[in-house]
Amino acid sequence: MSKPPLPREAVAMLEKANPSVITTLRSDGQPVSTATWYLWDDGRVLVNMDEGRRRLQHLRNDPRVTLTVLDEDNWYTHISIIGRVTEFRDDKDLSDIDRLARHYLGNPYPQRDRGRVSAWIEIDRWHGWGNHKDSSQAG
Repeated sequence: MSKPPLPREAVAMLEKANPSVITTLRSDGQPVSTATWYLWDDGRVLVNMDEGRRRLQHLRNDPRVTLTVLDEDNWYTHISIIGRVTEFRDDKDLSDIDRLARHYLGNPYPQRDRGRVSAWIEIDRWHGWGNHKDSSQAG
């Protein structure tokens, strides 16, 4: 596994609206994986959750996280980010979820009646497969 910074080709992939899966840890240590939207945010990764999501509770109890991003055109090419949430922020004006929704859907997030929480993931290590295999093994 490599340490940041990620090579430009990997960042270019992460800047796209690719499918991804986030893995958090329950209080008993059991991993839980869920499809999620993400946004590459200047070397960190932004995710956003409904205030009632279990995933938010898991992250507050244990900030360790893995995010696997699959290249939309070739899911064999993927990047896994291993890190931890270093910042939580209430998304009171829904600006972060709107950023994510515009990135994935082209429009603001439609549900406006529930509280949202943003979390920023700092990258500790990463690895790639497919088109990114060689670059992640070089560091």
